[in-house]
Amino acid sequence: MRYTARMYYATVLQMKKMLGQLDKWIEAAGAHAQAKKFEPTVFLTARLAPDQFAFARQVQITCDTAKLVAARLTGKVAPAHADTEQSLEELRTRVQTVVTYLESYTAQDFEGAATRVITQPRWEGKVMSGADYFMEHGVPNFFFHLTHVYAILRHNGVNLGKKDYLGALSQKLP
Repeated sequence: MRYTARMYYATVLQMKKMLGQLDKWIEAAGAHAQAKKFEPTVFLTARLAPDQFAFARQVQITCDTAKLVAARLTGKVAPAHADTEQSLEELRTRVQTVVTYLESYTAQDFEGAATRVITQPRWEGKVMSGADYFMEHGVPNFFFHLTHVYAILRHNGVNLGKKDYLGALSQKLP
């Protein structure tokens, strides 16, 4: 598989799949809150450690990373989000918006992505190649924040397991 196709697969297809799992986790969090009779918005401020971002911010960054990786690698402009979500449903809407955005990409959009020069304001003028950005920052950052969302929910009693994290696999009989 060519590097361009791998970038498309990992950025669009795999991140989109995992955002779909994230949507299910947030739905499960709401059901858990309802079953235990507490306000679902409690999850928005839940965190694993005092110096880590809260649940809502972890969801926002997961979404932002997915859309920004795709946009930066292809030279497109990602949609802006105001980071104002105040409920689980609003977070789900954000996730679904990013999934829809990723569906607008094709493998051809990623032609030349490996050699594209990538920078961000917080990098203070430093740059990376698209290939390095993809492998060293984009993919790890996405899964870092995604995993924190999962861990926060598990830590707070939401009944999620490894199958909920992985989602459906493309298994088939030989």
